[in-house]
Amino acid sequence: MKVDILAFGAHPDDVELGCGATIAKEIALGKKVAVVDLTQGELGTRGSAEIRRKEAALAAEILGVSARENLAFRDGFFVNDEFHQLEIIKMIRKYKPEIVLCNAIDDRHIDHGKGSKLVSDACFLSGLRRIETTLDGSEQEAWRPKVVYHYIQWKNIEPDFVVDVTGFIEKKVDAVMAYGTQFFDSTSKEPSTPITSKNFLDSITYRAQDLGRLINKDFAEGFTTERYLAVNSLEDLM
Repeated sequence: MKVDILAFGAHPDDVELGCGATIAKEIALGKKVAVVDLTQGELGTRGSAEIRRKEAALAAEILGVSARENLAFRDGFFVNDEFHQLEIIKMIRKYKPEIVLCNAIDDRHIDHGKGSKLVSDACFLSGLRRIETTLDGSEQEAWRPKVVYHYIQWKNIEPDFVVDVTGFIEKKVDAVMAYGTQFFDSTSKEPSTPITSKNFLDSITYRAQDLGRLINKDFAEGFTTERYLAVNSLEDLM
């Protein structure tokens, strides 16, 4: 299956939190989107790998993505080496995206920065035909995405560009809340974490509102890029 956008997250829920509204909008515009989670989030304080798989499936259904896979790398301990790069290359060559979205370049959780660099490196390597990979017994062709964009997570990284997501923030919040074990629940008896507070849940909306304010829209999501952005005319920046 070829998709237009392939979104990677170090953990289930990273993609929803970082770019859920953008994905929902692109799907509404007719684009095909797939999600690949690097780990099962098994080191998380709440929930379990099995529960989070079910939550991730529900979140994918809410967003309307075409496919979702989990590479089951070790949560907290995966590294940027040949083995992990090749596993990601297989996903890139399988889905042949034009655009790749991945973790923040720097963040509170160590897996986010690691995942960001790992995916970015794999996107380049995936275009080298002398790197041979097979999937389900078939040889894969080289494929390099046109662009790699990094969404923003815990830290307030200054974006290189923002996407107007007015009308899609509610779907993003719904997808995030599909992870019932991970976020604010006033009735939960589980241990508290930085992302289980009411303030964190509210931040999903108020951070998008603040970025929206800066572009005279209701809501926006921000991204960084490792390359110059190219446009055909100045009107493309409006």
